[in-house]
Order: sequence, then structure tokens, then C-alpha cells
Amino acid sequence: MAYAGGSLAFVEQRESNRDLVHFRARGFGGDARSLSLLIVNISPHGLMARCEGEHEAGERLRITLPVVGVAAAEIRWALGGRLGCSFDVPIDRASYYELLATMIQR
Repeated sequence: MAYAGGSLAFVEQRESNRDLVHFRARGFGGDARSLSLLIVNISPHGLMARCEGEHEAGERLRITLPVVGVAAAEIRWALGGRLGCSFDVPIDRASYYELLATMIQR
């Protein structure tokens, strides 16, 4: 975090930009418990979703996505019903664009 001239500035660094979506998906936690997710943004490297229940950084998820099937992911942060995940294996570019088109159409 940088401090300049009386205002706080925060520079977020990600591997790639996120695309805004509004897509309902199913997932499973490490204990095989079923989860309902509302994905609000996604990139080839991860996503942010709204999800009920308590979750913690480091938890493992399997998320069912169109086109790519089940994606294994790790929760990087969780706060107030939202969580950010990084995929174990990034989605390849061609599959990602097809996935994105499918999510936007629904």
C-alpha cells in the first residue's frame, strides 16, 4: 500500500484481468459438501464468487464450469459471503473464451 498526499492508494496485482459475469455454479468443498456459487467475475487463473457458509483461505474446492468441466481451486481469501479462488491449472485461452461466451449468454 502506498501513501501519497493525504490519500491512500492501493495497487492490486493479478496475473490477469477479470471479466464480469453473473453465473450460478455448483461446487464441492474438501469435505464433499455441495456448494451453490454465484460467480461474479472470472479469469483464466481464478474467480470471485458469492457463497453461503463460512470458508477460509487454503480450503480446496471443485467447481463445475461450462466447457471446461470440473476445475480444482484453492480459496485465496474469504470475506462476508464472498470468496476468491485460484485455479490449480489455468484455463487455456480457447476454452476460456468459449466458457465466457457461455456464461454471458445464460
